[in-house]
Amino acid sequence: MKKNDVVTVTIEDFGVGGEGIGKIDGYALFIKDAVIGDVVEAKVMKAKKNYGYGKLQKIIRPSEHRVMPRCPIARQCGGCQMQAVSYDKQLEYKNRKVWNNLKRIGGIPEKLLEAVMEPPCGMEEPYRYRNKAQFPIGRDKNGRLAAGFYAGRTHQIIPCDDCCLGMKVNQEILDRLLSFMEKYHIEPYDEAEHKGLVRHVLIRYGFATDEIMVCLVINGKELPHARELTEELREISGMMSISVSRNTEKTNVIMGKEIAVLWGQGFITDYIGEIKYQISPLSFYQVNPVQTRNLYETALEYAGLHGTETVWDLYCGIGTISLFLAQRAGRVYGVEIVPQAVEDARKNAEINGIGNAQFFAGKAEEVLPGYYEEYAAGHPGQRAGADVIVVDPPRKGCEESVLETMVRMQPERIVYVSCDSATLARDAAYLRENGYEVERGKVTDMFPQTCHTECVLGMQRKE
Repeated sequence: MKKNDVVTVTIEDFGVGGEGIGKIDGYALFIKDAVIGDVVEAKVMKAKKNYGYGKLQKIIRPSEHRVMPRCPIARQCGGCQMQAVSYDKQLEYKNRKVWNNLKRIGGIPEKLLEAVMEPPCGMEEPYRYRNKAQFPIGRDKNGRLAAGFYAGRTHQIIPCDDCCLGMKVNQEILDRLLSFMEKYHIEPYDEAEHKGLVRHVLIRYGFATDEIMVCLVINGKELPHARELTEELREISGMMSISVSRNTEKTNVIMGKEIAVLWGQGFITDYIGEIKYQISPLSFYQVNPVQTRNLYETALEYAGLHGTETVWDLYCGIGTISLFLAQRAGRVYGVEIVPQAVEDARKNAEINGIGNAQFFAGKAEEVLPGYYEEYAAGHPGQRAGADVIVVDPPRKGCEESVLETMVRMQPERIVYVSCDSATLARDAAYLRENGYEVERGKVTDMFPQTCHTECVLGMQRKE
């Protein structure tokens, strides 16, 4: 196989990024936008020794699993990799991906997975689920002001003011913002020249409260005619917070460190179950509130709490899981590296009247070992004050020092919430080698129409 070859191939599987995989005499070809069961014509764009990458040219015979994407720019946009795949097939693919990683990387036997893994948790309506959207602002290829999303693997803006994963009100907000910029001749940010003012707009929506936040990310100190913009946006029902985030760095990081409130308050509120949360522009808060509740209820169930346990929640963010756990635990300690998130967590505990949760600002790999050493020195021969440890780390998984300390603390149960099943499997292998076994597990589809998913494993200490 060589570059520019045009081939006909049947798609047999999906890759980790949601691309279709076809084989020609054993040679694997990865083809974006192809679906399992499709027969396609593809052009080879890059050829390695045993595999290559192809560009979809034509669908010769569509798969029974192929559906019409709701979004007209689904192929160009880099956000949704699987809109052309039926939702039941998406769930099947995600569940199989997690299983394969747990077997291949985690070394968990097939029979054990069959015994402990529960059916995946999907959505009844796998659209309009995102409570957060970040739109880059720029100019399209014709020089017109545009908001939208970046095309896959580029920073070229594809105009889109109504993403079908987001809320309908986003369209009205973007229309008013772009009209405001046109009227007052306010320039969008140009990455190449590091000029222009408006970089992004962040929109957050409280599903339970209908409260709306708008935060403009600007390449400067002030937004000209800010009063006129706030008057425009305040007319939208539910608007509670309008602010600017100052980011003058030449960087791909979206949000700046400084937030200035233009109107309203610096946060919105939302509920997950019975717990109320304050969410600021910089807060980490899961983007799918329906599935977040399912995910947290699974974590709470796997924790097996009876009301007296001491629980550690590592990588706790604004306390979302911690406060869920505190409803049934004796004591919860949350650890988070972002100081603002810790302040939010403490505030969230206060507004819910939860007094049995305490939060520490710092790296989990420093706070937890530090606590363990101090406790062990003062309580020789005793188990180090943790009945259950819950972890919800970033995509890279847990630092080995965290896993090592968890094992030394000997909690009865470990609940691992993960957004990357490969690092989950790696860390599960370590825990299985050091006295723990998988007892329950479930895949939760937090991000329908994409190739990403979340998984929860409940692990029990072996006698």
